[in-house]
Amino acid sequence: GNGVSMVTLYYLHRFMKFFQNTLADADAESIKISSELVEFYHSVRETLLEFSPLLAKSINDQDRKAILDRLGLAASEYRQYVYQNGFWGKKRSISLAGLQTFAQLALDFIEHSIRANQRPDKLYHAYNLMTARETEVSVAHLSEMLEGQVAVLSSGYLSAEEALEVLDALKSSALFRDDQYSYILYPNKNLPGFLQKNTIPKSDAQASELIRKMLADGNKAIVEQDVEGAVHFNGNFKNAKDLENALNGLAATEYKDLVEKDRQLMLDTFEQVFNHKAFTGRSGTFFSYEGLGSIYWHMVSKLLLAVQECGLKAIEDNAAPAVIGSLLDHYYEIEAGIGVHKSPELYGAFPTDPYSHTPQHRGAQQPGMTGQVKEDILARFGELGVFAKDGQLYFNPSLLRKEEFLKEAQVFEYHTVDGETKRISLNERQLAFTYCLVPVIYSFSDADHIAVHFAGGNTEKIAGKVLNRRISSLVFRRTGDVERIEVSLNQKR
Repeated sequence: GNGVSMVTLYYLHRFMKFFQNTLADADAESIKISSELVEFYHSVRETLLEFSPLLAKSINDQDRKAILDRLGLAASEYRQYVYQNGFWGKKRSISLAGLQTFAQLALDFIEHSIRANQRPDKLYHAYNLMTARETEVSVAHLSEMLEGQVAVLSSGYLSAEEALEVLDALKSSALFRDDQYSYILYPNKNLPGFLQKNTIPKSDAQASELIRKMLADGNKAIVEQDVEGAVHFNGNFKNAKDLENALNGLAATEYKDLVEKDRQLMLDTFEQVFNHKAFTGRSGTFFSYEGLGSIYWHMVSKLLLAVQECGLKAIEDNAAPAVIGSLLDHYYEIEAGIGVHKSPELYGAFPTDPYSHTPQHRGAQQPGMTGQVKEDILARFGELGVFAKDGQLYFNPSLLRKEEFLKEAQVFEYHTVDGETKRISLNERQLAFTYCLVPVIYSFSDADHIAVHFAGGNTEKIAGKVLNRRISSLVFRRTGDVERIEVSLNQKR
């Protein structure tokens, strides 16, 4: 097809950064991979090395074609060899240093593309269209899409300031839906009515000698003229192939010379009228589910999680307090726009019931559990500040608001790893949840420390907010050895 996904590239950047960090932590000097893959790897790496000087400027259409031809040939040769011969079964060593060079080189190209796909309004392109010709490949852009902003925010490429720039632009864009205080997938648009479709611009009709001749002859095989003088393609044509077949049929008639002369002009005019290359289905022509003006709640939750990641990274990187505060403002605004936080009147349904879409003309629609559940759970644990790193569980609730702590004493009911139902009495200014079926209780104190209560009755106290690997492993493996974890948070936080 003609589609070029920037969304995929943004996530590829995230993966390649992960891959690069993995390589940096490796202590081997070389690794072994299949002999066939070594050849493919070397071809790709040498191509990127050869063309890397182009990264100092914009890549033109001719160079883009040359790069794609080389990469495509490498992939084709690898694929064809494996299809025809299978894998030989032997492995060869490649150096870790060479692989690290390749990872950085790939990231250089990816980041060059990301920079080139920032829009003038500070949003980022989501999907592009490519046109391949004999000596060049050109790229055009589709309209702004929410998915593109979610992906670039998730990519790990943007600084805290750049992420804030995207979110400010998003809030001011055609993707923001004020009535639901949330975001739609694509900009709404006024679609042309039936009578406005399939009309050849007058200048294009006049430019074609074939069209003028056939209209004069009353031949309707390709075009016809209505009573008001507008010219239309044959209504039976479904696509450009039908037009080509009709032109081929005319090539054996008196119109032979004109068909030969105007063939490409006719095909270009047909594409200009119908713009089939840019047809994206629901996003361009449908309403309601995943269509024009519609909110897709799973994508909003993906946005929420991406903004949370940006906020947490900004905190970790000690970004300017004003930038961190603005990122968190966006986070909580996006969260407030999600259905579960709304009244039934505004949401158009029970807010706790799962619905996937909200069209512009009615309340929430299409009941069913989507991937939104996953993002919302991940985002909630991020708010609670529960993280695992290097095999250790740690608690850093930098996004948790103090008003979420209890205003009065309550009883917390939970289920153990053995399926038992148990209860814990909580006091005012405490908060409780379970992680891997182990109760975690937050309280305020003068310093950060943790008390781990074991099933045998012993208690281990730990300064700070990090559990060691031994205790963390017991929690992760759900052994039942840890009865509960009490986390005391510095109330000056």
